[in-house]
Formats: sequence, C-alpha cells, structure tokens
Amino acid sequence: MIDNAVHPADDQTAEALLRAELARGDAMADSVLPILQYLLAAEDSALFSDEILARVRGMVADMARQIVEQLFCDSAGPGQFAEDIEDLSRAFMADSLLLAHVHALALEWQMTERLQSRLALDPVVAPLVQAMIASAEGTVHGLAVSWLAAQARWCQAQRRMSLPLEELPGDLLHRVLLAVRGIFGAGKAPLAIRSGETGTLRDERSERLALAEAAIRRQYDEGSTRLGLASRLLTGLGGASHIALSVSHAGVALFLTALASGSGLRREAAVLATHEAQLARLALALRAAGLKAADIEKQFLAIHPEAMLPEGFERLGADVAASILASGRQGG
Repeated sequence: MIDNAVHPADDQTAEALLRAELARGDAMADSVLPILQYLLAAEDSALFSDEILARVRGMVADMARQIVEQLFCDSAGPGQFAEDIEDLSRAFMADSLLLAHVHALALEWQMTERLQSRLALDPVVAPLVQAMIASAEGTVHGLAVSWLAAQARWCQAQRRMSLPLEELPGDLLHRVLLAVRGIFGAGKAPLAIRSGETGTLRDERSERLALAEAAIRRQYDEGSTRLGLASRLLTGLGGASHIALSVSHAGVALFLTALASGSGLRREAAVLATHEAQLARLALALRAAGLKAADIEKQFLAIHPEAMLPEGFERLGADVAASILASGRQGG
C-alpha cells in the first residue's frame, strides 16, 4: 500500500515513492500465477478453500466440460469423461495467459460484489449504462442494450462459477483449442477409445476434433462478447470516454475496461491494479489515463477508502505516470 505516514516534500520524492511501490507491486504480481498454479494443483484443496481459488477452479473446469461435451455429445453421460475433463483442466491451468484471464475475472467479480454491498452499485445497470440505453442515438442504444444483456449473463455465470467459451477473448479461445488438440489429438484418446485404438478410431477422433473446433469457431464473435461490447461502448463515447473512469458512474466492468484502455495496461493487469497491494499501480494507471489528482482521490475513496495518495502526487504529469507504469513488469 501507499504509506499514509510518508509525506514527500516534492514531486520528485513522490515519483521515487511510486517507483518503489510499483517495484514491490511487481514482485507480488509476479508471484500470483505460480502460487495460483500450485494451489490449483494441490491435492488437499481444503487447505486453500479460498473464494478466488474456488472460482478459478470452477471456471476452468467448466471450460473443460464444455469442450468434452462438444466432442462427445452423442456418447454416454459426462461421468464417463471425468478423467478427460480433469486432464483438460490441468492443461488450461498450465497456460499462464489463460489462467491470468480467469483469475482477473474472479477478482473482478469479487470487486463487483464488494462495491455492490458497500456502495449499492448495481453490477449490471450502472448510471452510465442507463444513460446510454436512454440515448436517442440508435447505435449507442443498441450497443448498450447488448452489453447490458452480456453483463447480466456474466453475473449469472460468475454466481455459478462458470465461463462460457464464447466469452473468451479471441487469442485465448485459440489457446484453448490448441490445448484441446494437445490433449485429444496427440496420442491421448478419450476414455471411450483409449485402449486398443485402431486406425479407424484414430480417424474418428481426428474427425470429432475437427468438427468440434469448427463449430466453436463458427459460433464465435469477439465483438459480441461482454469485453468486446465494453470496448465498443467506450469507443463510441469518443472524447467523452474519460467519464467511464468513475467506477461509481460506469460500474466495475466498464471502469476496468476504460482503465486498461486509458493506461495502456492489459485488462488483466488493470484488474490486478485494484487489489489493495497494488495501490501505486492503480494511482499511476488512473493518472496515465488522464485523471487529475482530485478525481483519482474519488476513485480511491470508492475502491480503497482507507488509502491516500502521496503528497506531491498532484504534480506528477500523465506522461511521467505512464512512463513509470510502463517500466513495471506488468505494464503494457
């Protein structure tokens, strides 16, 4: 956290403090995925019955289940393929980019629930979304209605600890499909044909893989995903996109998308920046996105009311903040 007891005399000292805090944040962020992978692989999950861990495991398993059902929908019940779901889940957990995305979704939902409880912030219909839905501009109205529906579905999915494949970013869906090929297309057959495999069965397996992958890709539209719609909504705001940098006005989802876009961070890194151990990154990201110190204080009051910006922060330019942010290992 930014130390409230430190009172730097000028902006140079504030910059040094923020650089040091960012370095500490980097060290913590670098440890997140290795620790998460270790915990997810642990045999005795009762030792780590944490909400985030359970949610990540649930989403990963749900993705694996969807793949197996797509591959073997005409076969016996899903219980027959439990081992395949476990194998595929492990492959997904080993993908650091995919795991970082799922972890970020779990953190986003945790923040969404926290702000709903503390600020009565609706997880679906934030004031900005209401204003867009009421817009006389047909394109804005249509996008807002589509996004609202997508956000409502995401909230329901998070409550079930699930993640529809069609909601993944395009590059991650591609990585998922590559992992599926690695599990089912490189010598490891599903349970139904795992022993005594003949050339005919190998051909059947390859055909199933090709058909399933083609069906998934055919049904996929990145622009219609929740995150795709969020980006399109913010793009439609044009020069007024900064209004989405108010979490109480835009809601958590659009705020995080705007924070990532404005600061140049990956969205996963922007989500992580809202963690209490990443306050320097959050302050720098908001400043790099163009917010003034007074407006950044308002966001801190909403997200981390106990934290304070270092003295002299108001003299830190947006370009300097962006430079410091980019120097961190989570930047860009």
